[in-house]
Amino acid sequence: MKIRIDIDENLAEPEIIIAGRANDVAKLQAAILTTQAQKLTLLRNGREYFVPAANVLFFESVDGKTWAHTAKNIYLIRSRLYELEQILPPNFARCSKSAIINTAQIWSIRRNLTGPSVVQFRGSLKQISLSRSFYKSLIKRVNANIF
Repeated sequence: MKIRIDIDENLAEPEIIIAGRANDVAKLQAAILTTQAQKLTLLRNGREYFVPAANVLFFESVDGKTWAHTAKNIYLIRSRLYELEQILPPNFARCSKSAIINTAQIWSIRRNLTGPSVVQFRGSLKQISLSRSFYKSLIKRVNANIF
């Protein structure tokens, strides 16, 4: 791999241009996005916390607010779910219209054929519903280790 750096003092913000084969470029893009989302600014009790994305079990939207759940705490986050989908690492996936789940933190899934399944997380008693429409894609992602 070749790396070329051009210094241009006239640019308002850094610009990255990547040229190469699609597979290689996709890997680099994922690495950059993962690095970008390593720490999230979360709010709780009037304080800002800088929490690694890997520590978040899931995000959920309730009454117009987005909440980040870790094993022990719940934090408010200013971003909407669709904004989080753009910046989170590839191990995060939708599990319903109102939630994004960290697939690396899944401990078990209790499947329900007639309604939503229930996801349980490592090191926590927290659970979240997995919509039937998202079940197949989430299982495929977990089994393929796409994260």
